[in-house]
Amino acid sequence: MSIINEIKCARCDRKYSGVRSRCPYCGARRIGRGKYSEDSDNAKGKMLISILIMAVFTVGAGILLFTTPVDADAQSPADDPSINSPEDDIEQVIGILPEPTPVYEEPEPEEPVIIQPEISSLTITYSGSPLRDNEFTMSVRDNPIPLNIRIEPPGSESGLEIKWWSEDPDVADVVEAPGMGGLGATVTSISTGTTRIFVSVGDKEASCLVRIPR
Repeated sequence: MSIINEIKCARCDRKYSGVRSRCPYCGARRIGRGKYSEDSDNAKGKMLISILIMAVFTVGAGILLFTTPVDADAQSPADDPSINSPEDDIEQVIGILPEPTPVYEEPEPEEPVIIQPEISSLTITYSGSPLRDNEFTMSVRDNPIPLNIRIEPPGSESGLEIKWWSEDPDVADVVEAPGMGGLGATVTSISTGTTRIFVSVGDKEASCLVRIPR
């Protein structure tokens, strides 16, 4: 009985001594009991296994390096006074921005101040001329007499109240002429006698005497 076992070649199915690493018949390399492989295939396999082992060690070392827990006592950015907070950044940005240019608004035009000239003179006229001796005569049967007023300077009566009245309406009455704006009036005789006709413009006043004989 042989002490060395014989091995059956997996390629050619022949038996050969177990001390051999190759089949003497077909040359197949033995890598295990009854197994074989080519030299080139075995070398490639060993190389791939080595690369995979190195890759596994590299990945493991990287994972350990980047997953190391941070020291709990380390100061957080929020506690570091040298690090600006977002509010500080905003304040700094606002501080360096130029102030907005004020928008020019055109002032509203002021209403012109109208200076009202004072009346220097006020005169009662008849047919555009002052009354002689500032009086006139009419009879009871005469038609109404038209009177007007002359104001100096012209236009100074603007905005002022013009008022006519008779001192004795039972002798002669005066009525403002329509459409004259108070600048004209008519005097109507009522009865014999004497009375005065007055006209006022603002604080100025004028009068004339009316005689109505028998």
